[in-house]
Amino acid sequence: MGNSTALFHDDESLLANRTRVTDDLSLLLELLPERVHAALTEKPDLGDLLEVVLDLGRLPEARFSQGAEYLGDEVITAEDLDYAVGKVGEFSGDNRAGIERTLHRISAIRNRHNKIIGLTCRVGRAIYGTIAMIRDLVEAGQSILMLGRPGVGKTTALREIARVLADDLSKRVVIIDTSNEIAGDGDIPHPAIGRARRMQVARPELQHQVMIEAVENHMPEVIVIDEIGTELEAIAARTIAERGVMLVGTAHGNQLVNLIKNPTLSDLIGGIQSVTLGDEEARRRGSQKSVLERKAPPTFQVAIEMQERYRWVVHEDVAAGVDLILRDRQPTPQVRTVSDSGKVIITREFPDSDWKPTVLSPRRQLSIPPVPSMNARFRKEDKGFMKEDNSFMEQVMAEPMSAADFTLTGDGTTLNIYPYGVSRNDLEQIIRHYSFPVHLTKDIDDADVVLALRTHLRDKAKICAVAQNRQIPIHTVKTNSVPYITRALRRLLQIDEPAGGENLDLNMLLNGDSEDELEALEEARLAVEQIVIPKGQTVELLPRSPNIRRMQHELIEHYQLRSKSFGDEPNRRLRIYPERA
Repeated sequence: MGNSTALFHDDESLLANRTRVTDDLSLLLELLPERVHAALTEKPDLGDLLEVVLDLGRLPEARFSQGAEYLGDEVITAEDLDYAVGKVGEFSGDNRAGIERTLHRISAIRNRHNKIIGLTCRVGRAIYGTIAMIRDLVEAGQSILMLGRPGVGKTTALREIARVLADDLSKRVVIIDTSNEIAGDGDIPHPAIGRARRMQVARPELQHQVMIEAVENHMPEVIVIDEIGTELEAIAARTIAERGVMLVGTAHGNQLVNLIKNPTLSDLIGGIQSVTLGDEEARRRGSQKSVLERKAPPTFQVAIEMQERYRWVVHEDVAAGVDLILRDRQPTPQVRTVSDSGKVIITREFPDSDWKPTVLSPRRQLSIPPVPSMNARFRKEDKGFMKEDNSFMEQVMAEPMSAADFTLTGDGTTLNIYPYGVSRNDLEQIIRHYSFPVHLTKDIDDADVVLALRTHLRDKAKICAVAQNRQIPIHTVKTNSVPYITRALRRLLQIDEPAGGENLDLNMLLNGDSEDELEALEEARLAVEQIVIPKGQTVELLPRSPNIRRMQHELIEHYQLRSKSFGDEPNRRLRIYPERA
């Protein structure tokens, strides 16, 4: 992020009257073994208790907001677990149970024989005033989607939003409570949801059916849903929104970009489709011809990334934010925080508009050749350049540029590159990661060299003619992949290729993708560095999706090794060979 600009500071302390209401904690402590109960009651910070963990054969553990502590020196036995299970309600299909008319949640861990061998007893609390940061958005009546990691307070905020809409704004609110987390266990909902009504779900896989049933049978103005996680639930949410009902829900993912990359939930933000651009439009955007674009209006108009309990990033216009991300541009969401005095502070962070490459430190200064020499290869003094288009293009295709075709002139610090068909986003990521002294220009007149995708040059005499007329050399890359682009930049900057590959920064390659993709690339890297290269053996990786296998192929190419996919979906996987590609 770039500059942070404050929009306004509230003069009133909106959270001054914030009150924490703890559901009768004694009811949760009663289901614990007596020695664990006694050890807990002696803790001075019992009000900050988050959960108690009881695992068979291990010491009982209490987890507070500031850390975890063991409770005594006796391990949990099967009798202790049976005692606790006997005190709670029936476990549902997602292995969750509760204590009637409280918000406490007990989750079970089972062994292969379906016997409970562990319990997580989470303290349920209703906190009033938590949504003061976004009350204006709640009152606006737009559908709101909340994102964030587990434990950041999504369900607590959802419960408070339902109460405010039902009590303060007199809306007809129906809560779809799959695990009884929002309104508590039992048939009578917890007072924390106010006048809102609650519909329970028999099994988690039926949540989408109950969502539709709520709209058809109970005429709600607002539907509240916790944990939208399947494609059917995403489709049901869109159906509800199209009927004019306000939606408030949560979904798995920390940021808006996570939903874009999640094919199951991408429909919540409009869905993603591949579009083929015309040549001129692709050049204007500086992108490939095949790009991703939003397919439809988003189901949720507002998205909130709950980074911390009192630091929320607000995308006021999800459609505009998604469009910017798909075009490799950075959105400018609001950042809402709460000061120590309880005031809500709203700022907006803007991306850097005049980003320049990182300046190398003196010990890493390179001899940069930014300006081409007046090489006879590019000088056609006696002939019009239009007559030489074909021969010039053939020359470029047959003999790509190398560092020897440049001479060092100008300030010798930055190489200006005009990308043609090469992914600008990948270029920027690579330049930032390696601190290459390169600046990407959108004006060919400012360029020292054109970096072009080889397939885009075929039958495209215009760019060759323009480059020849301005005496700008063209360097080509074979494919639009991170290893090939990195190799091209190294050649232009006269930087030697690392021997036998190098340890790549996988986060840079992924640019924030899912843990599955990061794990798959790490698996490929370890296979190459620990088996294929040192032992000369062929290695087969685990089955992966087509998109992840493509990333693994690109990583293997960086090591200049050969890889091949084989097998049938969904068990298709990669095989890495010790031979050089």
